[in-house]
Amino acid sequence: MAFPVLSADEAAALIPNGEVVGISGLTPAGAPKAVPAAMARRALAEHAAGREYRISLFSGGSNWREVDGALSDADALAYRAPFQSDPDLRAHINACDLDYCDMHLSALTQNMRYGFLPRVRTAIVEVCEATPDGELTLTTSSSNSAAFCRMADRIILELNAYHKPCLRELHDIYLPGDYAERGPISISRPQDRIGTRTLKVDPAKIAGVVPTNQPDAVHPFRAVSELTHSIGRNIVGFLEQEYGAGRLPKELPPFQSGIGNVANCVLAAMAESDVLPPFSMFTEVAQDTVYHLLKSGRCKFISSSTITFTEPLMQDFYAHFSDFKDRIILRPAEISNNPELIRRMGVISLNTALEADITGHVNSTHLFGRNMMNGIGGSCEFARAAALSIFSCPSTAKGGAISSIVPMVSHVDQVEHDVDVMVTEQGVADLRGLSPRRRAELIIGNCAHPDYRPLLRRYMELTPTGHSPHSLEHGFCFHTAYLKTGDMRNAGLP
Repeated sequence: MAFPVLSADEAAALIPNGEVVGISGLTPAGAPKAVPAAMARRALAEHAAGREYRISLFSGGSNWREVDGALSDADALAYRAPFQSDPDLRAHINACDLDYCDMHLSALTQNMRYGFLPRVRTAIVEVCEATPDGELTLTTSSSNSAAFCRMADRIILELNAYHKPCLRELHDIYLPGDYAERGPISISRPQDRIGTRTLKVDPAKIAGVVPTNQPDAVHPFRAVSELTHSIGRNIVGFLEQEYGAGRLPKELPPFQSGIGNVANCVLAAMAESDVLPPFSMFTEVAQDTVYHLLKSGRCKFISSSTITFTEPLMQDFYAHFSDFKDRIILRPAEISNNPELIRRMGVISLNTALEADITGHVNSTHLFGRNMMNGIGGSCEFARAAALSIFSCPSTAKGGAISSIVPMVSHVDQVEHDVDVMVTEQGVADLRGLSPRRRAELIIGNCAHPDYRPLLRRYMELTPTGHSPHSLEHGFCFHTAYLKTGDMRNAGLP
């Protein structure tokens, strides 16, 4: 079967108003490049003509400016899930211009299959190879492409000549059965393979192919700062201590790392350790630092859903592909973030907080309890099932006017029971096995900035009894002080 070759605008014309669309990619890696921009142009034209044009959009995670920003600015989104990180889309979410559902990455497609979420009807998937019988080679991300294609009535392919068909060597495409049919997922190590290297779809579903030739729009992270390096060194120092005491096995369990500058710096610090042995990773996103760890030999193997390399590193990766093809696996999000596998392998999770409170609850999504930043991504899936769950953040923000350690978090994403260790540039609080009051003493003494320790200790003194040292009257005094005066240090406590 020969598939029609379409322009991006012709492909966008196939997608009606109100459609439920699923796109490939997790971060900009593997995301369609041309059709979303054409959909944004179509939305603007339809709105100018007085006609409605808005869709529901699902993906593997964030897709950044080239998808989320363009579509939200064109008022083309009525609903978005499960994760985002684009500042323009964030502004529209917080202005209530569209509905956004923040959810666990591994749960999205199974919830569609069970009917809890609307089923994807059009899938837009980036590939670097497509055969007439519907055998597809995905590019730099597996994410939810297989599940979307299975559910969709219509598939639009972006055939990206920038990416090379050798990427098929990385993929391990496997989807678990539904509950009544689901057996154990037969993965015990990051390097285990159970699926296929290519994605087979019904060729009759393929509405057309849009040729492109464009790298993933991956932006480099900020350089390591003294502050972020201190956080990284504190985490590595803690892990070295645990390893030396025999509380970590001789062959380290796999690591997971969240996305962002702090997470990147933590991995960079791990490259400097002369105590920790080389390790593997079982995670959802592999960033530039992971590639450097692979090249240096510090990381032995990476199982991920996406490789998010900036273009210079992607070119280097292709130039040395034979060195890495047996050291990387890309899996669907239902597998890369699956709690069964995380618990079985004893993964050590490294994630980032926006704020944490004195008993260990973590807010990783909302500013002052109201405005969405990005989303939970895979952090909750890993934190709940991990053998060791570590969260980190700078102790202050806005030049010290905001404390990241607060009496009570303004929004809870990870409960205290799923946070084993809290780390800032100030130090490390190992919370395992401690009562709420002992956790509070440790977090205040080891993680809070010195400017805020007296206030936090005074807050504890207000509730000398009770299992948890919390005051309903004063729990948000830091937040209200900032909103009123611009500085949490002005929190008034009796």
